Amino acid sequence: MAKWTSAVGAAQLARLLNSQQDRPAGPGTRRPPAYRALADGVRLLVLEGRVPVAARLPAERELALALSVSRTTVAAAYEALRTEGFLESRRGAGSWTAVPAGNPVPARGLEPLPPEALGSMIDLGCAALPAPEPWLTRAVQGALEELPPYAHTHGDYPAGLPALRSMIADRYTARGIPTMPEQIMVTTGAMGAIDAICHLFGGRGERIAVESPSYANILQLMREAGARLVPVAMAEGLTGWDLDRWRQVLRDAAPRIAYVVADFHNPTGALADEEQRRRLVDAARSAGTVLVADETMSELWLDADVEMPRPVCAFDPAGSTVITVGSASKAFWAGMRIGWVRAAPDVIRSLVAARAYADLGTPVLEQLAVNWLFGAGGWERAVEVRRAQARQNRDELVTAVRRELPDWEFEVPRGGLTLWVRTGGLSGSRLAEAGERVGVRVPSGPRFGVDGAFEGYVRLPFTVGGAVAEEAAARLAAAARIVETGGTSGTETPRTFVA
Repeated sequence: MAKWTSAVGAAQLARLLNSQQDRPAGPGTRRPPAYRALADGVRLLVLEGRVPVAARLPAERELALALSVSRTTVAAAYEALRTEGFLESRRGAGSWTAVPAGNPVPARGLEPLPPEALGSMIDLGCAALPAPEPWLTRAVQGALEELPPYAHTHGDYPAGLPALRSMIADRYTARGIPTMPEQIMVTTGAMGAIDAICHLFGGRGERIAVESPSYANILQLMREAGARLVPVAMAEGLTGWDLDRWRQVLRDAAPRIAYVVADFHNPTGALADEEQRRRLVDAARSAGTVLVADETMSELWLDADVEMPRPVCAFDPAGSTVITVGSASKAFWAGMRIGWVRAAPDVIRSLVAARAYADLGTPVLEQLAVNWLFGAGGWERAVEVRRAQARQNRDELVTAVRRELPDWEFEVPRGGLTLWVRTGGLSGSRLAEAGERVGVRVPSGPRFGVDGAFEGYVRLPFTVGGAVAEEAAARLAAAARIVETGGTSGTETPRTFVA
């Protein structure tokens, strides 16, 4: 019996492999043989999770035709992968991807490193900062004081604690968006909110329009739900959306859902202006598309003179088009897994009903902690701590990268937690692999795109500053030299680094 659980077509694999092409080799640089380059390309796709483990690969002849290479080249590449433990084959069943014994199974998204790995590896994979103390401790203490009455109940609140729903609704109302508690559902983080929305509106095979690039974990969530992703390119620089492209996609593809991050977009940091928001809501309404607006970064402006536009839902007064998602995880702490959905009451009722077959509800103690932060004024002070920390990290990381990697290009966003960097023509996938060898973990651009887009980019979060930012930039420069030369230097175990 074959061990493969999915399949990758020849055309799809060819697109992914072709996206990995590096810039032309410099004088004296040795290029590997064609079969070796092909084997390395497949191995990188497996290590990054862009081709799943246990995925059946195309037959040698099919892949050779798709890549315009000889069958001998593909056969030699497959044999090299089998020798290295990245491919298994069985006569009559074909060949499928694998990982060598002892290797961790690649993650499909961006998970943080375990704490025990942080001594030798600088983690730039996860855009999350430590908790803004003392506010986390105070919030938990306040929650414990409020817990006893709830302990005498069943503890099951599928729509969320009434007190927190009311508090979130009041916060929207204070922003000029009249909101009732019946328009709020509390979720287990923003991911829980998006997952619920996708299952309600975006069944298997449904089209979902997404920004290109977009948040990697959300893209993977949608893929796992069976959605057909329709990418829409962002406008140049940090100017937000290209509305002509959005109108065309919404008109021609008629997606059931469109997912956007208007406030300090992840990963580019772009901030959509009010006119773009108004026009996109109008276009979605005309196309009959549900517009999901992710506001998880909306409170993370870092420069004092930033004027924040009104929320996307402000341009949908009838509430028939826009569903808003918020979260405490980015603005406060990733360990506080509290998110929420704001939508029309009938949509909230449908989401709550569907939730009975998923996670039932969100932990009560964490809801009480967020409610305490909102009610006691701790939220605003904690978020100000977060802004100051992210601002300092941003400035120090930018300085370090510009010094160590002057050929890399980026615009400095005025908010959010991420820097979207063009890597001077180098492969982001190869940089990510080389980075692991020299002690810095960085996600490559294709994780944030569809079908291999953005190979020439990496995402750098504002999670480190000072001496750690300088060391991270130095290690990235070492990874870049490995990729540029095609060499094997830097394979030594990274030294332990203490901030």
